[in-house]
Amino acid sequence: MGKLIDGVWQKEAFAPETEGGRFVRPDSPFRGWVSRDGSTGFPAEPGRYHLYVSLACPWAHRTLIFRKLKGLEEAISVSVVDPIMGEEGWHFSEGPGCIPDTVNGCAYLREVYVRGDPHYTGRVTVPLLWDKQAGTAVSNESADIIRMLNSAFDDYADAGVDFYPEELRAEIDAVNAWVYDDINNGVYRTGFAQTQEAYEEAFDSLFAALDAVETRLAEYRYLVGNRLTEADWRLFTTLVRFDPVYYGHFKCNRQRVTDFPSLSGYLRDLYQVPKVAETVNLDHIKRHYYGSHPTLNPTAIVPKGPLLDYGGWHDRGRFPHEGPPLG
Repeated sequence: MGKLIDGVWQKEAFAPETEGGRFVRPDSPFRGWVSRDGSTGFPAEPGRYHLYVSLACPWAHRTLIFRKLKGLEEAISVSVVDPIMGEEGWHFSEGPGCIPDTVNGCAYLREVYVRGDPHYTGRVTVPLLWDKQAGTAVSNESADIIRMLNSAFDDYADAGVDFYPEELRAEIDAVNAWVYDDINNGVYRTGFAQTQEAYEEAFDSLFAALDAVETRLAEYRYLVGNRLTEADWRLFTTLVRFDPVYYGHFKCNRQRVTDFPSLSGYLRDLYQVPKVAETVNLDHIKRHYYGSHPTLNPTAIVPKGPLLDYGGWHDRGRFPHEGPPLG
């Protein structure tokens, strides 16, 4: 996995950071902001920014969905790393679905980080939003990047698509908070736990949260309001990986998403939103997780299953155009 220390790469065997056996996700160090008026130092301009992503990573996947649904593919270019992350970290290749670094010409993502900060210390993660004009990193925090893509580029995008409407922001933020803690990050806290106690604690919190979402979705089509919002897309990227990866590889095996009547229909509903399926690459997803975590899967054998039908029938259209009450 490795990390940079004062701009120098240190090889390390894969070992998630933990405290008391509990997985701890490091903070994202690049937290610049692209603004519509340029007041933040990063003005929204077509052709100026570049996204470094992995098709396997749920955090990077969020940004690809927003880039696609906002119509920003011409305005923001992209590079896609190889799905296998070894001791050299994320690297670029000519493999299927990969896109080399056409901006900085780097072989490894860590080289891009050092260009953004020659003394960078920390993990090298995706996504990374890069300013081609300034030659520096803007942000590697996916939650921030999707907010920028949602509104900052509206002069060059589909301004009618808004996944963070002002009247729903408080409720979206509240839902995001527990979905992130117990589901998005919860699968990692379960899979990367280093003690039985930490594992069971994360496992129980994960499935309590999934049960709560199942109950909510039994009454309403989406998580917040009467429309698709950021909250749905943040949950989606975890759900679409759950059965093929997290259920087995991360030992999240009380139930599959397929076993939840409402959650499974909701997942198919979101997957079938036009253009979203184009952002889902199950080959990269499975090869990354099963091939990049030798402590969890020493043989690096990638399972052939399960059979999945995200494009299948669902009945989510039965709901009236109203959502859960706010507050």
